[in-house]
Amino acid sequence: MASIICGSLAFDTIMNFEGRFAQQIMPDQLHILNVSFLVPSLRRDFGGCAGNIAYALKLLGGTPLPMATVGQDGGGYLERLAGQGISCEFVRSVPDTYTAQAMIITDIDNNQINGFHPGAMEQAWQNRITARSDIKLGIIAPDGRDAMLQHAEQFAAANIPFVFDPGQQLPRFDGAELRSFVGQATWVAVNDYEGKMLSERTGWDNAEISRQVKGLIVTLGAEGSDVWVDGHKTHVAAVPATSVVDPTGCGDAYRGALLFGLEQGWSLERCAALGNQLGSVKIAHRGPQNYNFALADAHLPE
Repeated sequence: MASIICGSLAFDTIMNFEGRFAQQIMPDQLHILNVSFLVPSLRRDFGGCAGNIAYALKLLGGTPLPMATVGQDGGGYLERLAGQGISCEFVRSVPDTYTAQAMIITDIDNNQINGFHPGAMEQAWQNRITARSDIKLGIIAPDGRDAMLQHAEQFAAANIPFVFDPGQQLPRFDGAELRSFVGQATWVAVNDYEGKMLSERTGWDNAEISRQVKGLIVTLGAEGSDVWVDGHKTHVAAVPATSVVDPTGCGDAYRGALLFGLEQGWSLERCAALGNQLGSVKIAHRGPQNYNFALADAHLPE
């Protein structure tokens, strides 16, 4: 069983600020904001939601099929995916563009300031989803706006169950568009902040959203996650991290675990337990794709 993972492939430039943003930004001077952060360490990683989710799913033994776009500088990323045994058949190279780039500054409290250049990602609408016997699941992670709208319609037309995971792209959609996404999706996955925005824009609270789909998953960071099914909430406890090093990609690790569990036919609570555990492993490593995990080491409810 394979899962199509619609989303970005990106290069992440990650910088660490050895202070607190709150101590550098004066709230009463935001109208003339001009700050500079000294970042002693800088690292460039492979990232992007599709790449990160595919990495996690492959690590667990699943079959990811990332559907994404890269630019003229994306050859190294394609080689990396192939080296991990991840198919690139749905990855399109777009000439005269750069691969999406994320610039991330993290402070000592793991707050982040991000800048994102979409580049080739804005051409992801050129990729098309069609039914295929080995493709049983999908996910729409943050991607080009048009691509997300079209891929939701294509998943529905192909009768492929999918997770709607709007992430940082959620503000680009109005209430009608978000209600349409939910109406076509089989599951919805958001973090706590995104969940509040989704409720505000759709006019549906978490209970009502969960009645529109098979389940709503709300991740809560260090507090674990909530699983909503048919209007009822179940809290799934967090797995304490051995250390907190870098939160970049934790949500994507969780979603890779979610897809793996869904591939296995697990309950959402069991999927969430694996997601919590994989997120706690990832946060102890720098970069979104530099951790290892064996499914045999997972501690999961029956």
